[in-house]
Amino acid sequence: MTRLARWAALGAAAALLVAGCSSGSSSDNDKNDTGTSGATTSSGPSSSDSSAKTPALPASLTSQKVAWGRCKATADSPAPGDDWQCARLKTPLDWAKPEGRTINLAIIRSKARGGDRIGSLLFNFGGPGGSGVSTMPSYASTVSALHERYDLVSWDPRGVGASGGVRCRGDRQIQAAEAIDVTPDTPAEEQAYFQDATDFGQGCKKAAGDLMAHVSTTDTARDMDLMRQVLGDAKMHYFGISYGTELGGVYAHLFPGNVGRLILDAVVDPSADTVGHAENQTRGFQRALNDYLESTGQDPQKGTRKIADLLARIDSAPLPTSSGRKLTQSLAVTGIVLPLYSEAGWPSLTSALKEAQQGDGTGLLGLADGYNERDGSGHYGTTTHSQRLISCLDDKQRPTLEETKKRLPEFERISPVFGDFLGWDTAGWCHDWPVAGQYDTPEVSAPGAAPILVVGNTGDPATPYEGARRMADELGKGVGVVLTWKGEGHGAYGSGSDCVDSTVNAYLLKGTVPKDGKTCS
Repeated sequence: MTRLARWAALGAAAALLVAGCSSGSSSDNDKNDTGTSGATTSSGPSSSDSSAKTPALPASLTSQKVAWGRCKATADSPAPGDDWQCARLKTPLDWAKPEGRTINLAIIRSKARGGDRIGSLLFNFGGPGGSGVSTMPSYASTVSALHERYDLVSWDPRGVGASGGVRCRGDRQIQAAEAIDVTPDTPAEEQAYFQDATDFGQGCKKAAGDLMAHVSTTDTARDMDLMRQVLGDAKMHYFGISYGTELGGVYAHLFPGNVGRLILDAVVDPSADTVGHAENQTRGFQRALNDYLESTGQDPQKGTRKIADLLARIDSAPLPTSSGRKLTQSLAVTGIVLPLYSEAGWPSLTSALKEAQQGDGTGLLGLADGYNERDGSGHYGTTTHSQRLISCLDDKQRPTLEETKKRLPEFERISPVFGDFLGWDTAGWCHDWPVAGQYDTPEVSAPGAAPILVVGNTGDPATPYEGARRMADELGKGVGVVLTWKGEGHGAYGSGSDCVDSTVNAYLLKGTVPKDGKTCS
């Protein structure tokens, strides 16, 4: 089953598409888990009550020494340069039992280049399911000004990449599933759609084992605070992008007194449930498509209808491609989605749509393969596997077929191109999932926390702008401070606005908090 965008699609990696460490469970005397200890704070269990507390963590965790060494190449990414070091952090499998079994998290860092070091700046690039270990080195040039005073640090969250990353099905199964209609039109197609969801969940259960019940956003937020302690930082300095903003909000809620300087860019709406997120993204991608169509001199309404008609034709008769594979309707929509993440990708969308209108699906298939992390040899990445594993543990809602069908007309009204896909997605993504979800919406209130800078982009397709204001409101008065950029693409920092970049840099480097509501154009 092809996933278009769940909660918030991987931000930095998606933008890069357009234009190593190993892991596993360990014992307390694992020789690879060896840094400085910080002050011990209480952490709590995986639970729908995210504020639950447990006694202080054992010294075997808080006093562990991080053995930094050279990063190794992986199957998915080459080894970074000598400026980068990799290691593993030991953390509880089950936060309700902090003295029990542990797992290893892969982490990466590059030390601050200049003097007057502030501390570590932890990055999460979104997803959920994005690998910070593979993404951080390529993102370093974007945050070079911050590198002068911060150690740049990222990690693969539990269930991701080198931190127990899960592969729920093999490459052949993934490619075969591309033929399944994700907007089913008949009872037979509906049965195939939901059976595929069940099969995927069972594959995840077999691959993840006990880890499947312990990969929630709350689990990862607690891992972050342990990381802060082990790295020797009194406060958490953090840069969250896309889903990373939800993670940052949950962290602030759990540990408001440990909040240092937090940036939340491309903000997930914490007040939206499963259906609300899908509707938000349907509006966001349609807005981005309208902006794209206007940039090419087309009337957005007529241009949208033309694309919707193309997709209907492809649904009936998939297009041939130069590779011999067929471009299905779901792959075509995925191919349209990817270039909308960045204005730099719009020319590739123009070319691919022109080819498709002429009966050649090669261009859109190439874009879809980029989104789905499929390389030339037919090997697929596992970001969406981890994404599903995490989001279905977080998300309590399981919309039924009947509920979904009642909502489809509203989704289609919002967007004739994306509505049907994202509407059906609410029913299929976590259908028959082997573990129950934890909450309807995340708790991000953080009374008493230091000011958190919330950055929203009016043209963001995956995390529409309205989410920034809602995040700030839920963080609490005097905590959430909104910075608006009137731009295009997923995320604002490093996207071409000197105003945004200088405001964020002043906040992170000098502690200068802008006036709430500042706007950059």
